[in-house]
Amino acid sequence: MLEVDVHQQLHAFLRDQGEVRWPHHLSVARLVARALRLQRSALIQVSAAARYRGHYRCSYLVPLLLWPDPVVLVTPAAVQQRLLQIDIPKLSEWLGFKKPVCTVQQWPGPHFSGLLILSPQEWLAQRSDWTIGSGLVLLDGVDELESWTRKHLTVSLDLQDWEQLRWCYPHQTQLLRGARAQLTRSIFQHPVNPYGCALLTEGEHQVLEHLHHDLLSCDLSMGPKSWQRFWQQYTRPDQLLWTEIHRQQGSFTLHCAPIDVEPYLRAIWEQQTTVLFGGGVNVQASAHLYEKTLGIEDVTCVQFGADRHTEAIQLYIPDGLPMPNTPEFQARIMIQIRDLLALSRGLGRPTVLVIDDLPLKAQIAALLAAEFGSRVQVETPALGQDSILVTGWDYWLQVQHHVPAPPLLVIATLPIPSLEDPRVAGRVAYYKRRRQDWFRLYLLPQTLRMLQDAIAPAREQQGVVALLDARVIHRSYGQQILDALSPYARINYLDSSLFTQSALPLLDHA
Repeated sequence: MLEVDVHQQLHAFLRDQGEVRWPHHLSVARLVARALRLQRSALIQVSAAARYRGHYRCSYLVPLLLWPDPVVLVTPAAVQQRLLQIDIPKLSEWLGFKKPVCTVQQWPGPHFSGLLILSPQEWLAQRSDWTIGSGLVLLDGVDELESWTRKHLTVSLDLQDWEQLRWCYPHQTQLLRGARAQLTRSIFQHPVNPYGCALLTEGEHQVLEHLHHDLLSCDLSMGPKSWQRFWQQYTRPDQLLWTEIHRQQGSFTLHCAPIDVEPYLRAIWEQQTTVLFGGGVNVQASAHLYEKTLGIEDVTCVQFGADRHTEAIQLYIPDGLPMPNTPEFQARIMIQIRDLLALSRGLGRPTVLVIDDLPLKAQIAALLAAEFGSRVQVETPALGQDSILVTGWDYWLQVQHHVPAPPLLVIATLPIPSLEDPRVAGRVAYYKRRRQDWFRLYLLPQTLRMLQDAIAPAREQQGVVALLDARVIHRSYGQQILDALSPYARINYLDSSLFTQSALPLLDHA
């Protein structure tokens, strides 16, 4: 059987390499081989640290390369480069044959039996064209699948789209100019916020509805493709509509996206056998919430947890800190940050401070720069051995693969999506209308996923993660957050031994 062949080949390959950096290679390879043979979908969860390192990828490459039929591998462009330049050539040479590998945006033909590698954007855009018979689609990195899908389905209209609409309907020029002028006046009355966007008001909805109604007398199929997609999306239920406001340019961009991507993705799963790889898509192995969100049914779910011997962190949570929304919070965490920086100096790797609140980030960066000078860098990848990187969550997740793994990662506040962000508020309102628990269905899963990804580099060094948000102690959801950070050795004190290797045998949480 395929599983036996895969097991033998991968086991021999790993022995030849002389270093097994991930203990679950053979189990994962057999699972993928079984999915290929039985044409049964599977959801395989690896730890966030394993996903960060990428060591598990040879586990699915071996069965994909040995399988005689065509297979589609969907993975981000950055991962594709390593697969094509290092992993696939090495495995193909070891296996003694070369399965055709293709990265074109069109299916090579009915007789192609190789491996087609696509980015998530390419796969979502042309998924209806990938008719590969008994083949299989393997998605690597499905933690981001919901956001990939929503981004793909988002329709945006800017100034150029309005001009194209006017060119298509020159007899409606006055109508179009009037509608845009109304929207401009109304949109620029929205208060300024750090996110540069706002949800559409009822009045702005009415302007669009009247415009749509008036254009129905024309042939809408003659309009620009962007507007055709916008009207199709706009008229569907449960859409999130917001505007990105360009105040300096005096213009705006309209965005329309589905709040719930489940119906779109469910149609994909019904058409194709799929293996999904993710890191921390759900704290529980069953991943019921994740399956419901993405419309996945009747799949084999397997979770491979973090290795407590190689991926454990020291989790420092001090007692007695004030809540983040109190006036005392900044002064108290500054004391903690100074103490941590003093103990960690001279380790030869940068320290990372994750502070997402814009005013707080600027204030702490200024205070640290006055004390530590040029060591302090704000959201830049050009770091020295003793640098202190002050960054928000989004930037840290973008650059963490391009900077040395930090021995100290300081988290000022939990990455709970802010209700001040209009897009977050719009999704929360959707759950409220349905009388659903918006915190545990939306905000908490997002928080857990971001936390797991953010601390993954610190696990490389079995380093120290300092969590300075007292909500993890005093809120009911705190234990779920601690479970998501496992394995760790929890401490609530600082001393000179914190950054020595001898600290990790104190591990008390698996």
